[in-house]
Amino acid sequence: MINIPKGTKDVLPSNSYKWQYIEDCARQVARAFNIREVRTPVFEHTELFARGVGDTTDIVNKEMYTFLDKGNRSITLKPEGTAGVARMFIENGLASSPLPMKSFYITPCYRYERPQAGRLREFHQFGVEVYGSPSPAADAEVIFAASSFLKKLGIKDTRLEINSIGCKTCRADYNAALREYFRPHLSEMCSTCCERFDKNPLRMLDCKEEGCKKIAAGAPKILDYLCPDCSAHFESVKKLLAAQGIEYVVNPGIVRGLDYYTRSVFEFVSTSIGAQGTVCAGGRYDGLIAELGGPSTPAVGFAAGLERLILLMENTGVPFPQAPVPDIYIAGMDEVSRAKAFALAGELRASGIAAECDLMERSVKAQLKYADKLGAVYVAVIGESELSEGAANIKKMSDGSATRVPFGDICNYIKQGGNLNG
Repeated sequence: MINIPKGTKDVLPSNSYKWQYIEDCARQVARAFNIREVRTPVFEHTELFARGVGDTTDIVNKEMYTFLDKGNRSITLKPEGTAGVARMFIENGLASSPLPMKSFYITPCYRYERPQAGRLREFHQFGVEVYGSPSPAADAEVIFAASSFLKKLGIKDTRLEINSIGCKTCRADYNAALREYFRPHLSEMCSTCCERFDKNPLRMLDCKEEGCKKIAAGAPKILDYLCPDCSAHFESVKKLLAAQGIEYVVNPGIVRGLDYYTRSVFEFVSTSIGAQGTVCAGGRYDGLIAELGGPSTPAVGFAAGLERLILLMENTGVPFPQAPVPDIYIAGMDEVSRAKAFALAGELRASGIAAECDLMERSVKAQLKYADKLGAVYVAVIGESELSEGAANIKKMSDGSATRVPFGDICNYIKQGGNLNG
């Protein structure tokens, strides 16, 4: 017996409709905001993530699936979606295309970490990336798109938390203040935080060790160190969100786990899926394209984990639409009538009707039992008399009513909701 790898999960036929529903909602929201789909490879050169995500992050240091391919090149399964889209933007010269470039993706990602509720080693993200606009309006629109997506799914018990982590100018003063604060506590902190002290003290605020979190709680707040431009940008974002009726809480502790973020950062947080309560998060990353060797290009975006969204919806009773069922099941009584059922099912499918027929050579009784399990809306049984008359009794399963319908009229009968006369 070969078992599924730890931290991965099968999506069974009985559950896949939930995924399709969330993906359909994502695409509908993207269409409303004129955001177009992009697709990037599931693996990239490791350097892309080391430079883009940041070599002081947990993702790069601890969580990436990295290996040498047969050409002895270091390859990594993508741990997140943004770096690949940024590489695509640069490599395909999209800076010269009409801006802003508004894109979305639905993609699998991979991180080696301890599996827990809503967090797997293979997981899936819906992400939005907007390249080319430095305006606070772009930040607000991306947050609005994320909020619209959650509302479309029917998710209500989330809290929007926002912060600004400034730019390189104000970050330098803030990093100095952090080092001054953390220096006396280094002996009490984990080895990872001690390594980050010199390289990137901002990352120390994101440590998950309880002892480090308690110390970090008293650290200086970034909002007190914002330069005038970053402060004005943040105030504009807040005003634009308020104008859209989007409620938020300013949380100075949000720094996000990726080095490429600048200025606005945000998270939609739920208390219904355990400790890992963030279901959608993002922010601005104006320096990422230049860091990867492209022209200086402002950018902002977000990503939402599909597994977490499904878990949240299930835990809070948010309804999914009914799983799709066959419009009709056509049962055959013998070999000849089963062949006719097979032919009729093919004709109906070509006309957009979801039709099923027997593939297991079951008895009529077993076929009808199977049709009931499938939840078929209508059932027809074809035998010798039906073949000679060219018509079948179509039974509506919800109320048991039956109507004699010529074979050629079955399609219209179903499309008209069981009305033979239209």
